[in-house]
Parts: sequence; C-alpha cells; structure tokens
Amino acid sequence: MSQPLRLERLRHFIGALSDLVEQHPDEATLLDRGQGLLRSLVAHDDWLPDVLAQPDPNRYQQYLLHCDSQQRFSVVSFVWGPGQRTPIHDHRVWGLIGMLRGAEYSQGFERNAEGVLLPAGEPVRLEPGHVEAVSPRIGDVHQVSNAFDDQVSISIHVYGANIGAVKRAVFTEDGTEKPFISGYSNTLLPNIWDLSKENPAP
Repeated sequence: MSQPLRLERLRHFIGALSDLVEQHPDEATLLDRGQGLLRSLVAHDDWLPDVLAQPDPNRYQQYLLHCDSQQRFSVVSFVWGPGQRTPIHDHRVWGLIGMLRGAEYSQGFERNAEGVLLPAGEPVRLEPGHVEAVSPRIGDVHQVSNAFDDQVSISIHVYGANIGAVKRAVFTEDGTEKPFISGYSNTLLPNIWDLSKENPAP
C-alpha cells in the first residue's frame, strides 16, 4: 500500500513564508530566507498530490497549489513533459524556483546595446533540492526547459504575487515583447488538504 502524503510539509512552508512576508523584509532578506524555506520543502518528494503532478503531451503545466488571501505570494507546481520548455519570459515580481523531481535548465538573458536578448552566462542546471531566485533587481528574464527528453520533471515555484494574474511578457530573441497573463492549468484551486485521501495511511 502506498505511503500517505506528507501534506504537513506544504502547510509548514506556507505558514513560514506567510510569517516571513508579514515582517516586510527587504527583497534581499526575503529571497535569502525564502530560499531556505523552499529548500526544506523540496528536500522531500513525498507531499505533492498526483493530481497536481500530471504532465500534458502538448505543453508544460502550471498548477496552483496556494494563493495567499492578500495575493502577496503564490505557490505553483510546474510539470514538464519530456523535452518541454518555456519561451523566453519575465516575471516582474520576485520568485523562487525549487527542483523537486527530475532536473531542469534555467537560461538567463540580458539585452545588449541594440536591445537584442543574449544568453547571460551558461544555463543553470537545477537538480532535486536546488533553489534559484529571480526578480527584476537580480535578473528576471529567462527560459526554462526540462533537462530530460525521456522523463517528467517537476519544480516548485513561489512568486511575490498571484502569478497567474500578473501581466508580464514573453520575448523573441530580437527583444520583441509580447504581453501575456499565464493563468493556471487547474482552473479552480483544489482543496489540497483533502487530496491526502488519495493516499490513505495503511
């Protein structure tokens, strides 16, 4: 019989992050402490319900796990089918990316004097337990891809807003900007605390 989901890990993370945001720290402090909280969450792969970890053959999935009641932050699972990737895009708020399962590459971009987007350094490979930060202050334009062509990868993303409702942009390599609002792959926020019934304790 399968083991019960350890949803208390996600509960603890949400509570601790809410307490951190409530203190109104500067961004550098928030990202530093938030990375530690997210690192503790993705150190274990025994809490994400299967229904929020399902890939789609056509595009990566973005499942909302939690949105703060004041929309100060949101928590999302990104599920990458084999070989899937995002376009080059920005976020316009602070963000944290924690690798839960598989691996992914994050390639940053910067504009040159002509406004063309060029890769900023080498791609960063995120392995399980690895956490990265983004924000307009430290670097906000990147492209993310599944590191594998033959398996699913899952990362947990945290943003300083209800990211599915934020107006932001995707870019072509010449720097042309196209506004978009991502929304979520799950149209309704599930009662995630009831999902533990999928894996009842023996």
